[in-house]
Amino acid sequence: MPRKIPFSIVHASSSDDAYSVKELEVHNPLVKGWVTGRFCLYPQELVLRLTERARIRKLQILSHQFLIGTKIEFFIGNLPPDHITTLHGTRYKRLGYVSLSDNEKTGFKARELKSVHVDAMGQYLKLVIHKNHVNKYNLFNQVGLVAINVIGDDLLDQDEKPVDPTDPSLKYLLNTYLPTGRSFQDDPTGSHDNDMPDPAIWGAINRPDYISPMDDLAFDMYQDPEVAQIIRKLDVRKNEAVLQERYDLAKRLKQAIADLQKVGEKLGRFEVEKRRAVENEDYDLAKIKKMQMDEYRLQIYKQLELHDLLDITRSERDKLRTPPREYSPPPPTLETIQESPRQPPPQRQPEPVNDERPLPALKNSPRREPSPDTARTVEEDSAGITGEPEPMTEKQMREAGTVIDVFGIHLVSGAFSKTWSYREDAFVAIYKQMEEMPTGTDKEELRNLLRAAIFLIQKGIRDKVFAVFNAALNLLRMILEEWIPKHKIPKQDTTHAVDKTLPELLARTGDTAQRLRETDIKFIVEMAQFKEVRSMVPHTCVQPFKLSMATRLAVSRVVIVEKLLNQLGLEKNSGLTVDNVMKFCVNALDHNAGEVRDGAVRIIFDLYRMRGDEVREHLPPDEPSTRKNTLYRQIFEGFDRIDGRPTEAELKSQQKAAQKADHERKQAQINALQSELQQLKDLASTQGKKDADDESKSGDINIHINVVSGKDGASSPNKNTRQLQNKAKSTKASSIADGSEFGEDIDKMCIFCNEKNDDFNEEGLDLHYWKHCPMLKRCTHCKQVVEISGLTEHLLTECEKRTQFAKCPRCHEAVEKAQLDKHVQEKVCSVARSKDQANRCPLCHMNIAAGEDGWKKHLMSRDGCKNNPRRELALKRAQEQRGKAGAGRGRVGKAGAGRGRGTSRTPRK
Repeated sequence: MPRKIPFSIVHASSSDDAYSVKELEVHNPLVKGWVTGRFCLYPQELVLRLTERARIRKLQILSHQFLIGTKIEFFIGNLPPDHITTLHGTRYKRLGYVSLSDNEKTGFKARELKSVHVDAMGQYLKLVIHKNHVNKYNLFNQVGLVAINVIGDDLLDQDEKPVDPTDPSLKYLLNTYLPTGRSFQDDPTGSHDNDMPDPAIWGAINRPDYISPMDDLAFDMYQDPEVAQIIRKLDVRKNEAVLQERYDLAKRLKQAIADLQKVGEKLGRFEVEKRRAVENEDYDLAKIKKMQMDEYRLQIYKQLELHDLLDITRSERDKLRTPPREYSPPPPTLETIQESPRQPPPQRQPEPVNDERPLPALKNSPRREPSPDTARTVEEDSAGITGEPEPMTEKQMREAGTVIDVFGIHLVSGAFSKTWSYREDAFVAIYKQMEEMPTGTDKEELRNLLRAAIFLIQKGIRDKVFAVFNAALNLLRMILEEWIPKHKIPKQDTTHAVDKTLPELLARTGDTAQRLRETDIKFIVEMAQFKEVRSMVPHTCVQPFKLSMATRLAVSRVVIVEKLLNQLGLEKNSGLTVDNVMKFCVNALDHNAGEVRDGAVRIIFDLYRMRGDEVREHLPPDEPSTRKNTLYRQIFEGFDRIDGRPTEAELKSQQKAAQKADHERKQAQINALQSELQQLKDLASTQGKKDADDESKSGDINIHINVVSGKDGASSPNKNTRQLQNKAKSTKASSIADGSEFGEDIDKMCIFCNEKNDDFNEEGLDLHYWKHCPMLKRCTHCKQVVEISGLTEHLLTECEKRTQFAKCPRCHEAVEKAQLDKHVQEKVCSVARSKDQANRCPLCHMNIAAGEDGWKKHLMSRDGCKNNPRRELALKRAQEQRGKAGAGRGRVGKAGAGRGRGTSRTPRK
């Protein structure tokens, strides 16, 4: 009968330091398997040596979940007779190959179990592994095998012989399976016919294709090692009971084996979770898992009465009660630590994907192949556990009296049991009972059922075991999302369910176990989106909490509100408003934990992006005194960034940079003006005597170029000043030559607006041009002072930004190129006339009278251009000057009149 054949690995082409090839020789849930070296050369080879020469019937390969080879070839080998045992002397025969899936459909979380049937004899088995499937987790192009299993028959010599009842090789089997008191040794000739086993039993033993499920690779890889050994012992006792025709015992043993298989798989997962918790240094979780395993193991052993089924002694029974020695993996190395970031953390132990098929090389064999075994899938199921939970205490029965009336004493006893698996099963049973309840059930019955379920859910939420806590959440989710809408439960009962469970859920958000805390927060946010309770949950979550609240609780509350705001927003029925969220945040800003304050600030920023200035109404005014507080300065600066405005620190930095640039620009302009002044002086000194005499006659009309700065810090450009001064010089010279009426006072008069002022010296005129003359204007783009009449020409030909302007074909004004198409299409301007008919004012965009007088009247008169800011100032100064001049003439006239009267009087003779 085929059985599992032990083997040892005698050769491997390469091996990763953290995944030894010796891992393949052990089968249990904690093995890591073998992995090739990084960036190894393919194909890779593995050579297995069986303990003895055997007839191989079945090969099983459990592949890694993401380090997967594309193909594996199988070879069987033997050593020549009288050959020295060496690897290089082995002669191999190719059996065939199997292809492996790339595992992309399973998200690289499931392991593929390949089971193939062969029929070959030998002692050496060679696996040739071809290149790997490429995926995002396989960073170093490696291939990994978690386990290898070989099933076959032992051979006493090279030639296989048919099974014969008289064959001495069956001595062990017959001695094992014959009833007590009967032995094959007593009559090796087989003359005692009455001592031979039943023909039906003998036929089962003689089946050449029967493989025990205990020899399957999935059995050892997903079973707790201790439970696996117990199952094997029970299987032997079951066969003995069948031979002894003790069928009641055989039935009990069969049921115990089925129950223990599920228990062993569950304990195997617990062991994996405990090991993962230890690797993550979550020792609280590891301790809980260990306690769960010990409690669960002893409870099952007691329920199944294993000491009776196994018929063991007291000493053996004490050993059985002792927890098994844990599998001790090799100590972590640097390579192991570096390996962990590239492995996706599976949520649970990967399940085998069975694929049993004959090798391609054997498909055309004339021999009839045995039918493949049925694929097994490891399932998480607690069914089959026998026994009853312990009786409830009197206090518990008083506490749960109404619940017992609804669900019965058996189910409620499980919910109150000290064994966590009973508590979990109770919630699963309630879930199924409520889910299967038909519509149209009496409303009072539904109400009692809901309140009883909520009572137990409250207890489950407070449970310390995560499995029970999670089962309670699943039940609550089904009630709120499906059961209440299905049976149209009244609003008051729905409110009762939320009011009783939500405070319990919020309390567990401060739990020390991170896994439980994160699950709780996720469920609360999910709960807020259920249609029937959508507005109730957010309204409770945004209630301000006490500043003495524990940090974990406060942080979790802030995280919940932040997630609710991002997912629900401020819609009408979301339960969130600017008012209640800001009250929550302002309260959280006073908490002593920085994590809580930072979370509140994030919520305020999210809220500001939604509603803007409504948020500011709930905060102190944005004043320098408020910004002295670091927290509020951080908030207001965040508002500035959201609005696209520079912060206070950024403004100061920009001001310093602008001042520095302005100072450098001033200095450059001063240097340029001084250079030009020196050139003018040099030119004047070389002029002839005639020019010097003309200058003395016409007065001092030498214009000195100075930089005069206004209050705004801007300075007049040198080119612009030179143009104005040259024009003034030319005009003054013409006035003197023509005998103008202004000839005597030409030095104290502005030649553009004709204003006279005793302060009009060299610097006074420059200041007048720069600040006050109504006929001039500073260009907003280059800060040069130009005549308003020539502003359009300046923007098109002289300005530093002249490339940004173009001439409108209709109004002939300078328009920014970016706005020209819109300006022309919308026809917002009027048609310009020719220069001999009218002038075009660039300030008010109107056609005015032609000639120089037309410009002066438009820019200087009381009814002139409304868009000329200097016009009214010039009128005001002119009025003040006329008032002063009139007052002076009046005083002179009175004095002269008095003197005239005095001198004209002559006494009478």
